[in-house]
Amino acid sequence: MEIRRLVPDDAEAAVEVINTAAAWYAEFLGELHESEMDLDEWRAEAGRMQWYGAFDGVQLLGLMGLEYIDDVALFRHAYVLPEHQRSGVGVALGAHLEAEVAGVDRIVVGTYRANYKARQILEKGGYVESPDPESVLRRYYDIPEDRLQTSLTYEKTIR
Repeated sequence: MEIRRLVPDDAEAAVEVINTAAAWYAEFLGELHESEMDLDEWRAEAGRMQWYGAFDGVQLLGLMGLEYIDDVALFRHAYVLPEHQRSGVGVALGAHLEAEVAGVDRIVVGTYRANYKARQILEKGGYVESPDPESVLRRYYDIPEDRLQTSLTYEKTIR
């Protein structure tokens, strides 16, 4: 598996991974939007963060974004294709991004409260639930109120 920065030519594959992996959200959200992200949204996100992808040869297996806001690094949009989950792809991406973080001492990751898969991975990776996730979400994220109410954050101090 190779992990590298994503480039504009990776956009279509990235959106496909995001929308395929996000389909399981219906299990705990009770609904599923037509798509989690489209090409324009992916490009807009690429304007403010750096995307990284895990590849098996030419196939994109998973991806994650790294964004700096004020005094923290945010890990955003972590998605792994369902058939490659529980194979170390997400853990490898997280470790790679942790090694990329520079200039800050804290990493923040947001997820849905009901996303038990992400929460287990974060806790195994040494992340702890933020004492006041609503304040963290309001300070560092620009998300709709309905998502804010169903989300929480995890943090990890590095160095």
